Amino acid sequence: MRVSLVVGNPKARSRTWEAAHRLADGLGATDVVAHDLVDLGPGLLGWGDPDVSAAVKAVASSDVAIFASPTFKATYTGLLKLFLDQLPGGTGLEGVVGIPLMLGAGPAHQLAAELHLKPVLVEVGATVPAPALYLIDSAPQPDAVEHSWLASWAPVVRAAVGVEA
Repeated sequence: MRVSLVVGNPKARSRTWEAAHRLADGLGATDVVAHDLVDLGPGLLGWGDPDVSAAVKAVASSDVAIFASPTFKATYTGLLKLFLDQLPGGTGLEGVVGIPLMLGAGPAHQLAAELHLKPVLVEVGATVPAPALYLIDSAPQPDAVEHSWLASWAPVVRAAVGVEA
């Protein structure tokens, strides 16, 4: 199972990055390609940047793509939005299973991933068969929420890409 990680944290190699990697491991990924969007920098601001185009192509050819962001102003980061804007609407992630993952300081924004990030993944063509995952970033990880999500939804994600448990 090829899994792309798209991490929209402005801080490189962040807790968001770590959580995305843990989630890929928990899903049983056999091939992981990680994109820390902060590394793409100003290339995300326009169209045609070769590094951004390569990242978009890699994500679009994945079986599963985990889109991870810290919670900023009750939603995902502008950095992640810039990347998502590079995907063609309706078809950019056709055939890709998308997983929205967000981290936040507390439970007040736990619906942000479900209400803000998940719909945009569907808009760009991803199949999103599981609820979004929201983790408290200060909690020791992996926590019970992450374990429970994996127990319930990893089999669904694997089935969606044709991988047996």
